[in-house]
Amino acid sequence: MNDRPNNLPEIEMQLRSFALNERVMALNQLAKLDSSLAVPVLERLAAETDFMFRRLAVMGLANHPVESAFVLLQELIDRESDHSVLAEAANSIFEFGDRSIPILLSIFERSSHWLVRQTIISILAETDHYDALFQVATEALQDETQTVKEAGILAMARIWRSSLAQPAFELIKALAADEFWRNRWRAAIALSGCTLPESRELLAKLQTDENYRVVAAALEVMA
Repeated sequence: MNDRPNNLPEIEMQLRSFALNERVMALNQLAKLDSSLAVPVLERLAAETDFMFRRLAVMGLANHPVESAFVLLQELIDRESDHSVLAEAANSIFEFGDRSIPILLSIFERSSHWLVRQTIISILAETDHYDALFQVATEALQDETQTVKEAGILAMARIWRSSLAQPAFELIKALAADEFWRNRWRAAIALSGCTLPESRELLAKLQTDENYRVVAAALEVMA
């Protein structure tokens, strides 16, 4: 990596610039430096009272996959209360691999904010950690925020390839009979890729739904 210690004071000053482009440029420069130089800079940035600086710090830590950065991210997550910083921290700590999964689950349990929860669902939906995904998706179905609930419904489509397909189907089956059309609509979409024999029957039923969006989704999945 490019070691430029003489440039650190300038980079650190730019990280606190009012201009977004200067902050982004400084973050990109910091990514090229050795982690032993960059992580302390990010640690100081993470101690700022302005959440924008803390968010920038957790973004920067994702560029340095070393133990000190992982530990710092854990500490930041433990004390952070701003939802935008927590959501960014979830993205960053996932860069450290499988050991981030329990931390992501902990963040999901701790925060009820839609941004944090939807971020974690989307992260886990791109992995093969089906147990973890099923856990957060199931909890999301009880969320009072509709967008979080829908994210949980759609995440079930990733479960079909796992041993949790049957319990996931039972949840989708219940949602297919929900009073709110958006839940039935998302349930129809989530059935895409489901190979369980019962799914065809459920899709056929959804094709006769009173809401045209639900019908259209069921028809598309069956096509």
